[in-house]
Amino acid sequence: MTLGNGKTVTFKRSKAPWIALLLLFALYFSIQITGFSIVVLIERIYQFWKIVGEMIPPNWSYLDRLWQPLFDTIKMSLLGSLLGAVCALPIAFLASSNMVKSTWLVVASKLFLSLLRTLPTLVAALIATFIFGIGTMAGTVAIFIFTVAYVGKLLYEQIENTDLKAFEAMHSMGHSTFSAFRYAILPQILPNYISTALFCFEGNVRYAAILGYVGAGGIGLLLNESLGWRNYANVGMILLLLAVTVFCIETLSEHFRKKLM
Repeated sequence: MTLGNGKTVTFKRSKAPWIALLLLFALYFSIQITGFSIVVLIERIYQFWKIVGEMIPPNWSYLDRLWQPLFDTIKMSLLGSLLGAVCALPIAFLASSNMVKSTWLVVASKLFLSLLRTLPTLVAALIATFIFGIGTMAGTVAIFIFTVAYVGKLLYEQIENTDLKAFEAMHSMGHSTFSAFRYAILPQILPNYISTALFCFEGNVRYAAILGYVGAGGIGLLLNESLGWRNYANVGMILLLLAVTVFCIETLSEHFRKKLM
């Protein structure tokens, strides 16, 4: 483009066509590797609606058997989330480069959280069942591990992005690092910290229902049993109860998170 003063301005060629071409190649090879077939999807999709039809209406007489497993699911989600959120705070502190001057300790803490995040919750629950046996204890441990990894990762990023002026001022007045962190940094991150913990608890209630597939207790055991026997009316009742429970927890959690922000 030639401007009015005679200067010529050149524009960089757009990379969008190359990116689109790369994505098309990636899509093609993904379809080949996974064996995805739109024809099979169209031909077999009716099976999904058939199963949904068998879930409706749900078996209301099955509801009496679900209360205790549901409470077990909520209890192990709450306990695992609470303990995980508490333990995530000191680990996040050690992983914060602006709080800890020891480089190897910061790297080791971040690596520890990364390793925990790479461990799927189902795998953690399966390992826990071998150690603690079948039941809610294994599910609680799996949820605890996930919560530490999730909350710890977000928390140390929040700590590293905080305003350090008050922290440095307290440090210069003679406060220890932990004391300055408690009074200068913790009040800044506390609302986001609690909000993240509540959000994690919401998800853990849903995850806890799936953990029953590996024997980690809760309502997931009954869900696995009903699916195994193809008793879809019972499955419909379990899913309906879970949906109502998760909705109530999410509504309550969202209310408190809005109060904190």
